[in-house]
Amino acid sequence: MKIKFDTAQYINKLKKSNSYFHTFINKESLAVGVIFLKPGEKDTQDPHESDEIYYILSGNGFLQISEKSHPIKKGQVYFVAKNIPHHFYGNTENLSVLYFFS
Repeated sequence: MKIKFDTAQYINKLKKSNSYFHTFINKESLAVGVIFLKPGEKDTQDPHESDEIYYILSGNGFLQISEKSHPIKKGQVYFVAKNIPHHFYGNTENLSVLYFFS
């Protein structure tokens, strides 16, 4: 079983692909992945059936959770409860995010 993961490798692959996210751990009790959004790129995710943690690796912008907008920056962590609408937007720099689903 793989125990070491290089997030920079996954982000570099996303920079060249048509997708903006990649889940690299996908187990029944835990999913982990990265998001990479270029400025102006749209985050189209729907609410999830699991609680989620976002850790901002780099970039700027906002995280809309329900009706409230939160400015984001490197090093911040956000919790989004299951079934709550949310999305990233307004980044003027490349945005890289590590996510965890439970």
